[in-house]
Amino acid sequence: MNQRGCQPATIAVSLMSVLPSEPAPISDAVTQQIRVEVLSRHSPENSRPGEWIFEYTVRLTNQGRETAQLLSRHWVITDALERTKEVKGPGVIGQQPVLAPGESFQYSSWCSLPTPTGVMRGTYQMIRPGGKGFDIEIAPFALKAPYTVH
Repeated sequence: MNQRGCQPATIAVSLMSVLPSEPAPISDAVTQQIRVEVLSRHSPENSRPGEWIFEYTVRLTNQGRETAQLLSRHWVITDALERTKEVKGPGVIGQQPVLAPGESFQYSSWCSLPTPTGVMRGTYQMIRPGGKGFDIEIAPFALKAPYTVH
């Protein structure tokens, strides 16, 4: 029992029932022992009318026993009107990091949308020693500008 006389499990269940089912500005996925965590935020200081800028920070962690290298990325970005654009290219921020077991790599980047909300998801293309390639998931995360009342 806590101070209010509720059992913690009861509180957790009641809070879970009110959480939205739409993506949050965070995501977390593990594929082939590579963990991808993302946190996004609206960047009002870089936005302008008709263009909303969102920053996101990604941390990749090798939770496995083999080294892995990030070769390329494939982002799918969907705005509030369900228009989708794809971004593909080598590496991230000009790098193709190599992650030994237990190592992490973190970077920040940004994207722009013509609407104040959207969703990003994607994959990273990785390779292990010996040339075995594989994709890892970047779970969906929300891009949300705060709404203001005038």
